Amino acid sequence: MAATPIAVITGASSGIGAATARQLAAAGYRVVLTARRKDRIEALAAEINEAGHQATAYALDVTDRNAVDEFATAFRALAVLVNNAGGALGADPVATGDPADWRQMYETNVIGTLNVTQALLPALTEGGDGTIVILSSTAGLSTYEGGGGYVAAKHGEHVLAETLRLEIVGTPVRVIEVAPGIVKTEEFAITRFRGDTEKAAKVYAGVEAPLTADDVADTITWAVTRPSHVNVDLLVVRPRAQASNTKVHRTA
Repeated sequence: MAATPIAVITGASSGIGAATARQLAAAGYRVVLTARRKDRIEALAAEINEAGHQATAYALDVTDRNAVDEFATAFRALAVLVNNAGGALGADPVATGDPADWRQMYETNVIGTLNVTQALLPALTEGGDGTIVILSSTAGLSTYEGGGGYVAAKHGEHVLAETLRLEIVGTPVRVIEVAPGIVKTEEFAITRFRGDTEKAAKVYAGVEAPLTADDVADTITWAVTRPSHVNVDLLVVRPRAQASNTKVHRTA
């Protein structure tokens, strides 16, 4: 009897990461949930297990390379890695943006993804049929005013995915990039604006049916569950109301 394939999801404590964990578990993977908030991922793991699926929680800061390397020792073979941990801070112009915010976004989105990918690539290769998902953003494909630091970080993540795909071609590992547009989750915008709910609400104001975390998780799960020879290099997903980063139809 074949072993249940294992999928690691970073940033699984809320939003897209949590939704992806639920959907991959339902698709037959044993999911390993990582995030800094141990209580959140333990509660999610319990929920998934109670639903009859398989889940394990592991508290992890993806920017801590020593901790990531220790985490990676638990895996000899791995089927899927979903690099979801990331996020945005602030919406200041380049002229006045806080370098500390830029540095933190780069560390989480780019270096965090690099740390986990490097540490788990041997297990993904050893498994003989590995998939790496990098959750970037449409911010990684084009710019917008007030997004300089986040755009720079997501461009870095996009290039990481593109370069890795070139470098490991011929190995049994796929590299999939999913780049969402406007996604309304419970924390993304509030975190970006440091708890300012009024500013956070303006991101989605008048946008009819922005994407949800489940929409993006469904996209990730679809890409991961394609036949092994099918690689979805880059999948851009936006709500119908969004034509580009700067062209959004708002009803009010």
